[in-house]
Order: sequence, then C-alpha cells, then structure tokens
Amino acid sequence: MPAGLMAPPRPVPPLAMQRPGKNYSSPNLSLAPPMGLEGQREISQSAESHQQQQQQQQQKNKEEEYESRSGSDNMEGGSGDDQDPDQPPRKKRYHRHTQRQIQEMEMMFKECPHPDDKQRQHLSRELGLEPRQVKFWFQNRRTQMKAQTERAENTLLRQENEKLRSENILMREALKNPSCQHCGGPATIGEMSLDEQQLRIENVRLKEELDRVSALAAKYLGRPIPPPPHVPFLLPSSSLDLQVGGSNFGLLPSPGSMDIVQGPSVADVATRPGGLTEAEKPMVVELAVTAMEELLRMAQADKPLWMPGPDGGKEQLNYDEYVHQFPRGIGLRPHGLQTEATRETGMVMNNGVSLVEMLMDSSQWTEMFPCMVSRAFTVEVLSTGVNGNRNGALQLMYSELQVLSPLVPTRELYFLRYCKQHAEGVWAVVDVSVDSLRDNPPPSLMRCRRRPSGMLIQDTGNGYSKVTAVEHMEYDDRAVHRIYRDLVNSGMAFGAQRWIAILQRQCERLASLLASNIPTRDLGGVPSADGRRSMLKLAQRMTNNFCAGVSASTVHTWTTLSGTGEDDVRVMTRKSVDNPGEPHGIVLSAATSMWLPVAPQRVFEFLRDERLRSEWDILSNGGLVAEMAHIAKGQDPGNSVSLLRVNPLNSSQSNMLILQESCTDVSGALVIYAPVDIPAMNLVLRGGDPAYVALLPSGFAILPDGPENRRAMMVPPSQHDSCSSGQLTDPSPHTTTTGGSLLTVAFQILVSTVPSAKLSLESVATVNNLISSTVQRIKAALHCEDA
Repeated sequence: MPAGLMAPPRPVPPLAMQRPGKNYSSPNLSLAPPMGLEGQREISQSAESHQQQQQQQQQKNKEEEYESRSGSDNMEGGSGDDQDPDQPPRKKRYHRHTQRQIQEMEMMFKECPHPDDKQRQHLSRELGLEPRQVKFWFQNRRTQMKAQTERAENTLLRQENEKLRSENILMREALKNPSCQHCGGPATIGEMSLDEQQLRIENVRLKEELDRVSALAAKYLGRPIPPPPHVPFLLPSSSLDLQVGGSNFGLLPSPGSMDIVQGPSVADVATRPGGLTEAEKPMVVELAVTAMEELLRMAQADKPLWMPGPDGGKEQLNYDEYVHQFPRGIGLRPHGLQTEATRETGMVMNNGVSLVEMLMDSSQWTEMFPCMVSRAFTVEVLSTGVNGNRNGALQLMYSELQVLSPLVPTRELYFLRYCKQHAEGVWAVVDVSVDSLRDNPPPSLMRCRRRPSGMLIQDTGNGYSKVTAVEHMEYDDRAVHRIYRDLVNSGMAFGAQRWIAILQRQCERLASLLASNIPTRDLGGVPSADGRRSMLKLAQRMTNNFCAGVSASTVHTWTTLSGTGEDDVRVMTRKSVDNPGEPHGIVLSAATSMWLPVAPQRVFEFLRDERLRSEWDILSNGGLVAEMAHIAKGQDPGNSVSLLRVNPLNSSQSNMLILQESCTDVSGALVIYAPVDIPAMNLVLRGGDPAYVALLPSGFAILPDGPENRRAMMVPPSQHDSCSSGQLTDPSPHTTTTGGSLLTVAFQILVSTVPSAKLSLESVATVNNLISSTVQRIKAALHCEDA
C-alpha cells in the first residue's frame, strides 16, 4: 500500500482514490489491489473516509508545490522511489517560472553556480519562490551545463579520432605502393628514405605521448582534455627543405632556391582558438624572464659587445661576443636569414608610466607608431601585473611591422611582451618571438624572428624620460626590392633609431594636443583652443589612414598596372561601407616608389611648401595656394598641420580647402594631405567632433637611401637648401651626400559611390595617368628627369 494511505478501522473493502473532477474507471489506474475478477473497486461513502481523502489530497498538493522545476520543462510528481512498483506513474503536470525569475537566477548562476543557504533564501524572497524550488533550479542548471560541456568535448574527440583514422588509412595506402624517389618506380619498404621512416616513427611516438599527457591531465582535472588543433602530416620533398618550428609556420625555400611557398600566416596562427596550453605557460614565463635579463645587459653594455662602426658611424653588435655572453639565447640563427641589431638612446617628452601603458596596449602602440606598425593585437593576456600597475604584466601579441612602400614586405611577428619595474622610475618592456618555446628547434620556417628587443625607460623627473631602445631581429631580405635593400640591411628601416625618432616626434605631438591655456597668438589662425585640438585630431586620423593603406601588408592585394621598371604603379581597391570617416563607395588606392638623386630634406621642403604646390599638384589646376591656419606640433618647424585654400585661376570655379600634415625626424619624413568639405571644416575649427569628417588622404613618404643620408636628415633645417624663396636652389656644402631619397607617392580616390559597382577600366587609367603625371612633375621640378 502506498505511503500516506491508512487502512480503514473497519474490515471493509479498500477505498478507491479519485482526483477531484476526474473519474478513473480503468483498473490500471487503481491505487489499491484489484478486487474480484474484473479488478473493480468499491467506493465507500462514509464521512470518515471522505475526510481522510481530503487530508491526503492536501498533503499531495503541498508535495507538488515543492517538486516544481525550472524552465519550460518543469514537471511535478513523486519520484520512482516514492511510488509502488506495481503502480503506474501519475500524470505529471508542468510548472513554469516567469521570465523575470529565470533571468534573475541565470544572472546569479553566472556569478555563483553553487549558492549557499543564505543566498538561496535571499533569492527566493526576491522572486517569490520556495527555497527548495531555487535549490532544484540550480541543480538542474548545473546538470544541463555539464551535459553541454561533455557533448562539446565528445564532439572534438570524435573529430580528432576521425582525422587520425583518415591519416592512418592514407599512410597504409602509401605503404602498400611505395615509390622510389630517384626513378619513380616501385620500391620496397626497405628502400623508403631514412628521413621518411624517422618522421613516421616520430609521428607515432608524439601521438602516444600526447595521449599519455592528456590522460594524466584528465585524471587531475576531472574532465577530458580537448585535443589540440590538427597539424597535417608533412613529408620532405626534393625541392623544399620542410622542417617543423618557428613562429611563422610558413615554408621557406632551401638556400639555393628563390621560390617561396606560402603556408598559414602568422595572423592565422595567432588567432587560432585555444591559446597557450598549461604545459607551455611555465616555458613562456621562463622565456620572458630570460629575455628581460638579456635586454637589460644589451641596453647597458659597452665594449666588447657593442663596437663602434666604421668611420665613427652607428655602433654594431659583435655577434661572436653576443653568442659568448648569451649561450642560453633563443637558439642559433636559422640558415638564410640576415641579422639586424641596433641600439639608440634619446630623451622623450613623457613620463615612464605613460610610456609603459602605451607599449602594453596594442591599440595605443599602433596609434603611436603608425609609420612602423600596420596592425597589432593582443592574442592572450597571461598576467596583468601587480599592485595596480603594469609591473609583471605578460601577454602574447601579434604585430605586422612596415615600411611605407609596396616594395618592402612587412614583418609578421608572434611574440611575448613582458613588462617589469626594476627600480623607482625605471621600467623595461621586452619582446621576444615565441618560436623558442621548443627546446632544440631545427632551422626555422619563418621569415622573421625577434630576439630579445625592447625599451629601457628611466624617468628624469622633469616630465621627460630617457629611453634606450634595442632591436635585434633575424629576417629574410630576398623579397625586398633592390632600391630598398641598403636601407633595410643598414637597420634604418626597422631599427632602434627609427623607433626612438618616431617616439620623440609623436610624444611632442601628444603634448601639443593636450596643451591648455594656449595664448591666442599661438593658435596659428584657429579661432579657439578647442578648434586647434579638433584640427590636430583630424590630421592624426588622416595620417593614420594614409599609413595603413600604403605598405605591402598581408591584408592588401596590390596589382601592378604598368611598366616593368622601378616606377611601376601598383593599385588596389576596397569598399568603404558604414565608415563615417570616409566617403561611401569604392576607393581606389594607387602607389609607386622610386629613387631620386636628391637629398631627403630637399624633397621634403619642396613638397610641403604651399607656394610650390602648383608645380606638382594637378588637382590645384595651377591656382594660388594660401595657408589659412598653421599649427606647430613640436620644436622642428617641419612638424606642423596646415589648412590650405586653393584660389582657382578661373573665377567660375569654387575655392577648395586642403588639410595637410608634415612630419620629419632623423629616420624620414611624411607629407600627407586631403581635400576637405568647407562646412565640415568650419565645424572642426569651432571645436566640433572631427570623427565624422570624410577624408581620403594622399601624400608622400620620404626615406633616406642609406646611412649617409641619415646624417643629412639630422642637420637643422636652416642649414639645408631652402625652398622658402619660391625657387629651388642647389644643395649647400653642409648637405652634400653621395646618396639620394626613396620616395613613395600614393593616392586614394573615390571611383564610385555604389559599393557594389564594378570598377571600370577608365577609372584605373585615370588614376594611373594621375600618379604618373605627378611623378614626372616632381622629377622635373627637382631636375632629375632621367632618374
């Protein structure tokens, strides 16, 4: 007899229980043993039995209230342990929580999946539920979460199992019909190459080791370990020396071959899910600490590690001494890669804490070095630091370093960045490639590897910091165009000198942007300080957009239009959609790079002078150009932002406004400009938000072609040949150099306002003629038509 039902005191047939409003006449639904042949039940109408039935019904209603469950599938009823095994289960009833109750409990579950009694009591009072209902809801939610996790892990394991099975089948088929690598005919197993046999044996051993480690980790973690991303089985070929390792995971050719076989890019590897494994993290920490020690010694050491260059030039790293002092480095230099090691020290207008924060934030780092960093992002943060600052911060990062020319491939890096405070006001930030996680890596498959490099920052107490930069890289220079090879191999393209020079210039610009209480006479023709700040922000966005679209980044696809010489014009198209800072439609970018037998400073002064603009700017139509506003960004007069007005020769044409920014330092120079809408520019000058002013920047990137011209760029502008008189003069004896300039000319033009439109050949021909004509005008004005 079920629990809770009492036998009547008199020897009468058992009572038949009915639910209110229901008439169950089937013998299978009886709660008492059947009577007679047909199993029919007799119903007593006594007052005592009726009262007992009501009490039992009330008790059952209370139990049903406590048995309610959450969600749309909450059902009531006793469990199998509370029912008679000969009795069929009662019909279950659904109980639904309200949407608010579910949302509140979901929010609580995200914060605390195992609430205690006090938390459940508090939640039940707020939601109007019984504590037992809240308890059951959290139990069911945990069960559901565990089931989802198990299903996902089982799916991954099944996929990995299928991959291994497919690989096993392919290997079995290959073993059935082996072929000789020399003659192409059939071969026996014994004739299989030794390298192939060793690779297959190593493959099996590594899989067994992976299974053991996964089983051991699962034992301690209490759950299965998801398998790592599948890496296809590679065999060496006769033309390529394929080896495993390196941060690039691409394939470099053998030393005798110039063909490069592309593999997965560094960005693809960096963005793969999963991040570092628990087994790799201790090695990462050890690598970061070792790299920090090496950076400090490299930044502070003198002879014999750093030796003076020939003719008193920049110091050079003594590589033999380096190997002797750092035997526990990140491995030997891979065969076929060049070494670049530079060091530079300079005073920077910023404090150490701000510089450290800028370096550890990938967005700020990219914005501070737009000429050097085409893109960067943080892959994984391993430590945020201690004591509320960046001391001890460690993160895995990806970056792409650039030279502003389509002729120089970018350098993709997958590296650790580690920050440490060594004393009061003394910080160091070090970068090191992560391919050194492997104990004894074979020659790397990457194109670029960064040995411990970074910056040592010391506060001087007057708002300045003394910064020592060390850049130590190994790279493949075979894809660099020959006119840029001297610049790259001298360390001036990616070296420490350029990092320090750009940092100094950008910090001066930042100080100018943040300056307040500026006298009216120093506003440069801008109505207010807010207008000055808005104009500087607009120019900064213009420069960043220009730099992001000029280099040979992996996100760009350049197409050569004409010619086979050094004046090739390269173009690419992109769609501008939902970008308030650009016109809506299809944008065509065109760029060309060339060598000019003219000093870089002379080229820079010519291109930035508004009075000489009509000599090269086709869009000005020969009109007079006047400067309406001029904002200085630092001590060098060449660093400035100008607002130019073009007065056309034909009175029927309207005036045009041009926003121009010029930048110069010892590493190179920029002149960037863009036509701007007059009403929008008036709003900016009054202090309005510049983010919605549409710009398509064009301009010039000027670099010295060798170390000699670097010294020419360092001479103060007053000692250089000047274009201020409106006429070009010959270089002075102080600026005579044996080299010239590397000039990149780039245009961006809106060719259609419809993003889905097809690019016409007329548009391409127009851009090609525009950039070619501009180049010829510049050469004619600088008297180097035959260059």
